[in-house]
Amino acid sequence: MLILLGSSTVGLFVRPFLSEAHKSRETTEFVQLVVTMLVTFVAVVLGLLTSSAKASFDRVGNELKGLSVGRIQLDRSLREWGVEADPARELLRDTRPRSSPALAARRGNHRSISGPLTISGSLGSPALGDMLSRVELDIRRLEPRDPMQRRLAGTSIAQLERLMQVRWRLVEDSGSSISTPFYVILLFWLVVVFASFGLSAPRNLLSYAAIVLARLSIAYAIFVIVDLDQPFDGIFAVSSQPLRDALTQLSQ
Repeated sequence: MLILLGSSTVGLFVRPFLSEAHKSRETTEFVQLVVTMLVTFVAVVLGLLTSSAKASFDRVGNELKGLSVGRIQLDRSLREWGVEADPARELLRDTRPRSSPALAARRGNHRSISGPLTISGSLGSPALGDMLSRVELDIRRLEPRDPMQRRLAGTSIAQLERLMQVRWRLVEDSGSSISTPFYVILLFWLVVVFASFGLSAPRNLLSYAAIVLARLSIAYAIFVIVDLDQPFDGIFAVSSQPLRDALTQLSQ
């Protein structure tokens, strides 16, 4: 935001020092044509970035819901098996995202879900992977006694494998998908645009206000894109409500 303001200010400051040749009508019209082309290109890029970030955000939200549904389905299959599957079910209840032990100890409940910020750190934690592996080991140790339990064994293993796949997809999608060099290039384009605004803007209060409003609009648009591109952090974070609903279901 400050960079865009600085670039437009530089344009306003440099304009009085330009020669008459640089202020001619032909030069002004040519600069406006180039800036119009660049503004159109930046608008298209920002639109594509917004669409991509929103699609990625929605995908992560759907995968988080799938993770919650998968846990409920796996718990239901183990419950149909009988009391022999209770140890695996107990482990499954402990595989939900949690805060750090120190933070949880201060809250007095190590099983609490503190919010979206705990999701990104817990999904990829070694402890969660170890717990899921122990659940798989307990399921494979179960000895089916009839055709129904044999079907439940195969179903439970398949559900657990899907659960692990969804978990790793969420881990991969939790980071930013837009590279830093791309943001730098986009910022350079915007600096050029706002510097040209400063060069061509009339020296009055309304023009200055329009530049400031444009700067704020672009800055907040980029902020929304960056925030959506980090689905577990920031203002537009993926809701942890599906995990809470799954926890309620598992506790019944």
